[in-house]
Amino acid sequence: MNRFEFARATSVAEALNLVAAKPGSAWKAGGIDLLDHLKERLIEPARLVDLKSIPVLDTVETEPDGSLRIGPLVTLARLASHPAIRGAHAGLAQACAEAASPQIRNVATIGGNVLQRPRCWYYRLASYRCLKKGGETCFAIAGENRYHTIFADGACHAPHPSNAAMGLVALGASFVFQSPRGTRTVPADQVFTIPGKDPRLENAKAPDEILTAVQVPAGSGVRSVYASVKEKAAFDWPLVSNAVALRRDAGIIRHARIVLGAVAPVPLRSAAAEQALIGRRLDEATIDAAANAAAAGAQPLSENGYKVELLKTLLRRTLQSLA
Repeated sequence: MNRFEFARATSVAEALNLVAAKPGSAWKAGGIDLLDHLKERLIEPARLVDLKSIPVLDTVETEPDGSLRIGPLVTLARLASHPAIRGAHAGLAQACAEAASPQIRNVATIGGNVLQRPRCWYYRLASYRCLKKGGETCFAIAGENRYHTIFADGACHAPHPSNAAMGLVALGASFVFQSPRGTRTVPADQVFTIPGKDPRLENAKAPDEILTAVQVPAGSGVRSVYASVKEKAAFDWPLVSNAVALRRDAGIIRHARIVLGAVAPVPLRSAAAEQALIGRRLDEATIDAAANAAAAGAQPLSENGYKVELLKTLLRRTLQSLA
């Protein structure tokens, strides 16, 4: 890796000033994905601004309306075991608990996890100049693509890597970003972007913005669950995953959010599967209809057609666990 300056900020305002003073700077939270990028020379920041000494970014607070305000420096391990999250937002706790290994979960932050870059080997290897590195080719299309997307509106087929992001989208969370221009709040399902005109972008965060909080609305009778299928039981990336949040009144589904993972460049909400559930009882016919709707329109690559049936099977099992 190249030489860079290291600065430790003690407030959000100081962090913003440090980055504004030296263009090309980067933020450091837990540093898990950042260190990989530095070693692989995927980024070469002029200055690294450490956020770990900003106390306000490392809290979990319950607001008067029952919603949660989660600081971006809170670790995945802490979220996975937090009583308020395990109780009202089980799906988010499960998603955090399944990430990586215990050692990584004790260091990795929720902010870094949801904003991490794709794990596609063509992106990570220096010898391939793919779309995400300013090239003109997605090498996965004609290459080794067994772990890549089966839904891709853009040219890049790297799947979104964050478990926690799926749980947050399913719960209707919002992200709060702060920059020298002010503060803005963005719904989680609008933060992550399909690779379009610029395939190098995966989310709506500007380079000079800090993620200062994740806001999770009160449960209000919503039950949530996260589930995945992996080649290994632990310390592995999902082949497919899903996060589901449902609210029922007198047995009838009144609210549904279904988010599909490891199959698209974003945590993919399946509007078709949600509509197959709303207004119905959670019986086997409804579950089958939702699973089939979730997989409709899939366009697998040469080596990952197995994901279509795996996706349907996993969603069936996830919904059955909520029945």
